[in-house]
Amino acid sequence: MANTLLATQLRKGMIIKLDNELYRIHDRQHVTPGNLRGFVRLKMRNLRNQVMAEHKARSEDVIERATLDEKEMQFLYADGEGYHFMDTDSYEQIHLTEDTLGDSVGFLKAEMLIRVEFYGSEPVGIELPQTVDLKVVDTVPAIKGATATNQLKPATLETGVIVQVPPFIGEGDFIRVSTETGGYLARA
Repeated sequence: MANTLLATQLRKGMIIKLDNELYRIHDRQHVTPGNLRGFVRLKMRNLRNQVMAEHKARSEDVIERATLDEKEMQFLYADGEGYHFMDTDSYEQIHLTEDTLGDSVGFLKAEMLIRVEFYGSEPVGIELPQTVDLKVVDTVPAIKGATATNQLKPATLETGVIVQVPPFIGEGDFIRVSTETGGYLARA
C-alpha cells in the first residue's frame, strides 16, 4: 500500500508514513549548509490527530509514501459537525472535519464534484480541481481615475474566502480562483 522515495523527492501535499502514522507535508525545505551534509526539513500535519510536527531527514534517507485510493464524491453541505460528501456511485455518505480539510474548505461549493482520498477505508483528505469559479459577494467599488496597473482590492467570495482582485471586478461577478495558491486568475 506504499512506495518509497528519497527525502529530497518529497513535495508539498504528499502523504507519508513515519512511525506508523500518516502525515501530510505542508512545507519542505532542502538545506545544504556549507561543507556539511544536506538535509530536508519537513513541516507536516498528523492526519489522525491534526497535530503539526517537524521532521529532519538526511538527503539519502528513504521515506515511505502512502498510496491513497480516490473516489469521486459530491460535496453536499456543511454543518456544525463537519463537511458532508456523497459517493456518486453507491450514494454512501461520509463527513470530514474542518481540521481534516484545512484550507480546502474555502473552495467547496454545494454539489461540487471532487476526489476524496482514502487510506484503506479511512477518508484522509480531498483533492480539489486546479481552479474553481466563485461569485464575488462583497468588494469595494473601484476608485475612479486610479490608473495603477497592478492595483488590487480585496473581494469576499461566496464561500467566505477573501481574494485580491483587479479594480474592474464588482459584486456579482464570477471569478476563477486557483485552489493551490488561493489567488485570482481571471474573470469567469
